[in-house]
Formats: sequence, structure tokens, C-alpha cells
Amino acid sequence: MAADLEEKTDRYERLLAEALAEATIAPPKETPLRESAAEYHEMANSYLEDGRHFREQGDDVNALAAFSYGHAWLDAGARIGLFDVPTDGHLFTV
Repeated sequence: MAADLEEKTDRYERLLAEALAEATIAPPKETPLRESAAEYHEMANSYLEDGRHFREQGDDVNALAAFSYGHAWLDAGARIGLFDVPTDGHLFTV
């Protein structure tokens, strides 16, 4: 079971890091939606950092949760149009 948790945590960390790299803010500058997109992106990045911190502490359960939450912020933002994202592949559900 520990090996499954480690593999899944590795996979979700990669998924979040790749998704962060691919998500670009879509709304025009100086609009409230642009600010919201920046906040969504910041939250996702913060969860990536938190997850990596948990991994350093040997806490893969909380690391996996952080990576999952971070990806959820990005995926939700993509669904409501805050981000331009690739529509093919495995990174987003849009």
C-alpha cells in the first residue's frame, strides 16, 4: 500500500506541475477576472509548494491531498474560462 501511495503522490505532483506550466491566464489585463485567475494560479502554486513540503517531511498522505487540491483549483479555473489550457491530453478535464 505504501508503494501505491508513493506512486500516486508522484503522479499527482507531476500532473500539478505540468498543469501549472500549461495554464495561461486568459482574461484581459485590468479586469476583475484577471485578478481572479491570478489568485487561482497562486493557490495552485501554493498547494504545489505545500505538497512538496509535506513530501520532505515524509507525509505522502497530506502531500497527495495538497497536489489534488492544487490541481482542482487549476481545473476549475480552466472550466470557467480563467485559463487557456490544452484541450487534449491528460492535464485538464475541459
